[in-house]
Amino acid sequence: MMAYRYSLLVLWLQLDRALSLSSSDPNVCSYWESFTTVSKESFVQPFTQESPEPCKSPAWLRTKSCPQYRVLYKTAYRQGIKVEYRRRYHCCQGFYESSDACVPRCAQECVHGRCVAPDQCQCEQGWRGTDCSSECSDRSWGPTCQSPCTCVNGGSCDPLTGACTCPPGYRGQECQEPCATGTYGQGCQLDCHCQNGAFCSHRDGACFCSPGYAGPHCEILCPNSTHGFQCPAYCPCQNGGVCHPPSSSKCACPPGWMGDICSTRCPIGRFGSSCQEECRCHNGGRCNPDSGQCRCAPGYLGEECREMCPIGKYGQDCQETCDCTNGGHCFHISGGCLCEAGFYGSRCEERKCLPGLYGLSCQFPCLCDPQHTQSCHPISGECACKAGWAGLYCNETCPHGSHGLRCQDPCLCLNGGTCDGETGRCNCPPGYTDKHCSSPCPDDTFGVNCSQECSCRNALGCSPVEGTCFCKEGWQGVDCSAPCSSGTWGAGCNQTCLCANGATCDPIDGGCTCAAGWQGSQCTQPCPGWFYGLGCNRKCSCENAAGCDPVSGRCRCLPGWKGTRCSQLCAEGLWGEQCRQLCSCKNGASCSPKDGICECAPGFRGPTCQRPCQPGRYGKKCSVPCKCANHSICHPVDGSCDCPPGWTGRDCTRRCASGFFGSNCTSRCHCQHGALCDPGTGSCSCPSGYTGAHCETRGLQIAPGVCGGQN
Repeated sequence: MMAYRYSLLVLWLQLDRALSLSSSDPNVCSYWESFTTVSKESFVQPFTQESPEPCKSPAWLRTKSCPQYRVLYKTAYRQGIKVEYRRRYHCCQGFYESSDACVPRCAQECVHGRCVAPDQCQCEQGWRGTDCSSECSDRSWGPTCQSPCTCVNGGSCDPLTGACTCPPGYRGQECQEPCATGTYGQGCQLDCHCQNGAFCSHRDGACFCSPGYAGPHCEILCPNSTHGFQCPAYCPCQNGGVCHPPSSSKCACPPGWMGDICSTRCPIGRFGSSCQEECRCHNGGRCNPDSGQCRCAPGYLGEECREMCPIGKYGQDCQETCDCTNGGHCFHISGGCLCEAGFYGSRCEERKCLPGLYGLSCQFPCLCDPQHTQSCHPISGECACKAGWAGLYCNETCPHGSHGLRCQDPCLCLNGGTCDGETGRCNCPPGYTDKHCSSPCPDDTFGVNCSQECSCRNALGCSPVEGTCFCKEGWQGVDCSAPCSSGTWGAGCNQTCLCANGATCDPIDGGCTCAAGWQGSQCTQPCPGWFYGLGCNRKCSCENAAGCDPVSGRCRCLPGWKGTRCSQLCAEGLWGEQCRQLCSCKNGASCSPKDGICECAPGFRGPTCQRPCQPGRYGKKCSVPCKCANHSICHPVDGSCDCPPGWTGRDCTRRCASGFFGSNCTSRCHCQHGALCDPGTGSCSCPSGYTGAHCETRGLQIAPGVCGGQN
């Protein structure tokens, strides 16, 4: 498909190119071109027709009908191909088409001239050769360099006019006079700057200092111990030149300057360091002596001034606009108009025929539409249409997509904009503006010419076409004035909030703002143990606690503690969370405020300390074994021994001392006459011959073990 379109494009370009030339144009040749056309043509087409008729024989069939056939003819149509011929125009040999005209072709470029005939250059003055690349010699000038030069003192002739270009230091028509005192250089245009009575060279402005002075302008007084000309060695270079090598007086000049002391500007046609580069400016252009950049003469442009001003422009840098009318051609240098036949005047504005007439004798009436016609050609009667109109008689508007004179300018309207056939001004569709309808309406405007204001409140903008509001995230409604309903968020409020535990949802981005005591992207995580409040940013101020309430920060006291900061132990007799449990311990035991476990007093045991220590044990948790001897009883609290009668000592290991008996040996014996006292009971064992409770009576001996009572 693309190849087919390309072929049509090439065919159209060739056809348009051929039709752009006329047989009356110079250097135009013609030829006959064959082409085929498709036409509808008629021809005679035979066909058979059946008709029932009575049979002729035998007789018994005459009552029957027999089909009869005959050949008939009718007019039919078919598609025919016919070969026809037409005249075509093209540039003759040695010429080529450029801007609807046949111009000569030169195989070699005319360097300083123009091609006027096939392979024939017309040189600019001062140039010669088949390709105009050779300058005139120093002693000749003019066309083909045939005029002799009369300049003296080394002056050179202008190759175009023969005018003398004098060398630095001379002036006059033929360079016969030296520069006046105080001036020097090219054309004697420069003023000498020598000081302290120094002499100035009329050629290069070099200062010849008086004895005792030095410097480029003799401005420096010789220092002590030096004297004479240049004291004797100061660098004489001017205009930024430097001595090279430094120990010599030979100058290395900057771009644009030349001469022994860099006091002479580059001559015309030269530029650069020491003026060694040749300018490449053509058609009378001058080059900058420093950079070599061309300053083109009026009527030319380009880096080397090779190009003539484009059609419709003229003058210096082609900045001037031609004002020739009625097809007049503008001279690219001065802007003068070359009028077509039938017109005259400085701008070709005058018709030779009266308005409305044309022809050699102005005998024919113009057929152009008067409202839409710019002019009727006074010779041919051809209509020159006003901008925006076309057709043989200027009665047709420009086709879609074009405008201007001859409808040759393309419309540049974008986004469906339509183009004014006369001015090319774009009529933009709703929603677009600017010169080419390339920009949507500015913010908050819409419609035709962006003349209506959007009524949106919380919107990213509105449709530049019909003003529909594009709500910001978190807003809804025709004018975006309603926030998203609870539980929704985002563009169009189409997203569902995922926040938990009483959190609020941001209608713009769906972010959760957690209620006090919660955290996480969806507020599903409670505050960690020692933090509480909004954002879990507040730290619990508890001492003996397992954290605090994540919402209020109230301390969660460990069992056995109470108070706002859990800094108070449970009161005696209470234990557990918030000290709400009563202790059940007995016999003076204390209970743990944490878990209520009884801490028994020494000498007691059991879950509630209800039982004393088992025999043989005493002390805290009944863990200490008793050391009491001789069947003495151990105190369960402190382990002290309760000795049986007759025994004493800490462990009840000592017998009562002689003369004592009973509990703790505190009772004194009353036995007499040397009787033995029982340490346990205090009973006396009387010796022979004594009797009585204390053996105080002499008498019969009583059998052992039989004693009287004690008094």
